[in-house]
Amino acid sequence: MLDNVDPFIGTAATDLPRAHGLAATWWWPKPQVGNTHPGATSPLGMVSACAYSGAYPTGYGRYAKNTEGVPEEMFGRLQASGFTHFQQSGTGAIRKYYNYVRVTPMVQPLDDLGGSWPLEDERAGPGYYAANLDTGVRCEITVGEKVAVHRYTFPDHDSARVVVDLSCGGLAIDLGRTVPLRAQVESMGHGRAQGTVVMEGVPLSVYLEVDSPGWRQMLWYDQRLIPGGTRLDFDSIRHTTLRPFGMLFMGPTRAGQSVEVRMGFSLRGCDQARQNLERECGVARTAFETVRARTRARWRDHLGKVEVDGGTDARRTVMATALYHSLIKPCVADDESPFWPSSGPYAFDICTMWDIYKTQLPLLSALVPDRYGDLLESLIRVCEEEGNFPIGYRMARGADRFFRQASALAHTALADAHALRRPGIDWTWALVHMVDDLRRLYGEDFFEHGVAHPITHTLDLAYAHHCTAQLARALGDHRLAADLERRAGGWVNAFDPATGLLRDSEFYEGGKWNYSFRLLHDMAARIALAGGDDVFLDRLDRFFGFGADPVKQPGRRPPPAEMAAGYALNRFEGLNNEPDMEAPWAYHYAGRPDRTAQIVHAALTWQFGTGPGGLPGNDDSGGLSSWYVWASLGLFPVAGQNLFLVNAPAFERAALHVEGGEFVIETSGHRSRPIGVDGIDRDPPPQYVQSATLNGKPLHATHLTAADVHHGGRLHLRLGPEPSTWGHRTRPPSLAHPHPKEVR
Repeated sequence: MLDNVDPFIGTAATDLPRAHGLAATWWWPKPQVGNTHPGATSPLGMVSACAYSGAYPTGYGRYAKNTEGVPEEMFGRLQASGFTHFQQSGTGAIRKYYNYVRVTPMVQPLDDLGGSWPLEDERAGPGYYAANLDTGVRCEITVGEKVAVHRYTFPDHDSARVVVDLSCGGLAIDLGRTVPLRAQVESMGHGRAQGTVVMEGVPLSVYLEVDSPGWRQMLWYDQRLIPGGTRLDFDSIRHTTLRPFGMLFMGPTRAGQSVEVRMGFSLRGCDQARQNLERECGVARTAFETVRARTRARWRDHLGKVEVDGGTDARRTVMATALYHSLIKPCVADDESPFWPSSGPYAFDICTMWDIYKTQLPLLSALVPDRYGDLLESLIRVCEEEGNFPIGYRMARGADRFFRQASALAHTALADAHALRRPGIDWTWALVHMVDDLRRLYGEDFFEHGVAHPITHTLDLAYAHHCTAQLARALGDHRLAADLERRAGGWVNAFDPATGLLRDSEFYEGGKWNYSFRLLHDMAARIALAGGDDVFLDRLDRFFGFGADPVKQPGRRPPPAEMAAGYALNRFEGLNNEPDMEAPWAYHYAGRPDRTAQIVHAALTWQFGTGPGGLPGNDDSGGLSSWYVWASLGLFPVAGQNLFLVNAPAFERAALHVEGGEFVIETSGHRSRPIGVDGIDRDPPPQYVQSATLNGKPLHATHLTAADVHHGGRLHLRLGPEPSTWGHRTRPPSLAHPHPKEVR
């Protein structure tokens, strides 16, 4: 997988071939851009580094922030004012972005700092990014878990320099800049310096070493040098008083001479930043190749957890890159919490649970269970400290709660982890926090009235009660479990029996159709409420556009009338929106997995491709890419239910290296497929599961337990070109209440 990764996929506006067939009926209202960046990253590591333009996405690129349609360009070329650290990956219009500690190699005067230069000859791979500035400087960056190493190769010049700007933060767009509250910078001589900036309530410290014998080093403020100065202190900074500041290293260079900048980061002070640098870089004068090789090896290990056979080179590139994007976030750093003094994991860039809990978290659970456990431990600690399980959590004081999006999503991840007997978590203590969290914010309305608005929160909270009840019953608290289970039935209050859809309400990024086909804990009762299989299937067929005409996608600055007409379609948004990610698998519960196969096949075929424009929308911290990984494997995790649904895979054979060994998905009857002009197989008909075996025994159901997958085994799927009756009678598990009634 490693050599197939293309970090540039998703960095530009969506540029996919015009869809045909079913996929042409789907309408994408949200931003048509992946919002990924090609910078150097380490698997789930604390530090990333990339060229910084100040534009969208995440500080790399050339787009203005947008919320619908094709993004507008801020400028017509790729450019950079330097190289920054800490980037989001694929997120949409969140409140702030990082891009802290900008490093700029220059052959111009300091007065030119902040200007931008065209980027040329960009190259990137896992753990590595390189580009030329048109000033003649070749720039290379690699990162470790808590360090970044820059290598700049200069032209012949009598006064080259490396400028470190500690005041930089955010994006160069309206309301996008992040201003430090306090800062301290210290020049320590002999190519060493350190500093701390308090950004959004977090003290970010950096310790750096510059391999530049004979160069001068100085502090600077407001683009003026401070000869002989060794320390800058800023006790209080405001938007109106901020002037750029940092440190500078300057001297002559020969053509082809390289200067290495080694940087250790910490959220617990400069001493720990120095220790992190020494731990990962050692004491050698140069560390670039060492760190790059070590990070590449980490990526090889992580990406090697999934193997696929068959498919085109382009399809394998998309798959490898999707897996890569799935393993960048969240960041999990040991012993780095700035908010509690004890040791242990500190996780951030959970941006957001709404984006990742259905697809990415189950993938992390399968492939990196130790780090997944660390993530859950950190979430519990955040709940201890702040009183809530966050929906979103960044490297900032106070959770970015995103409660408009959803409620109580951490409960699904915790329920799945307990069902798999994950060690290292105090489950009794976790249960206390899960129960307490159910009563907060929208949960109070749900507790008192059995319903909460926006109405989607009723579904969230009912599901979270179900997940919490499973843990309570497993821990022997049957009285609590019974009460939680009773309240978990409150999902029925969200639906209008006359339509089988959600009741009218406000909806976050979508409408009631988008949210009406979520995979609930009682899908048998959900289908009965809609009027039975036939009515439910009819609603699904309408939502997914079966028999509908093709639609036109929004362009740049779509007019309100165009957007209103699109929303009025009540149509599947084709993975351009999170609520739709699980909807294709609702067909499984109505006995029509063949319909699931058609929709997933159309999405894999038409909505993903190679090149910078190869994603249909925001990658959202890897949530979208994780969907692609699972769909290509022929599996879909039902978060919170210890369950996987089975579908026709996109590859002839795949293997997941899990805790219990190897889980293999193999096929017979898998067709080779024609190749489109971009290397993606664009016009094959779908394939359908005809029969299945699990570990050599017939599998008549369309589902597996998560334990079946995590413990290792062999799933064999016989495929064919026509729908079969496989899975029509044996449906995925459900509480199967025969007569759903309003619950109080």
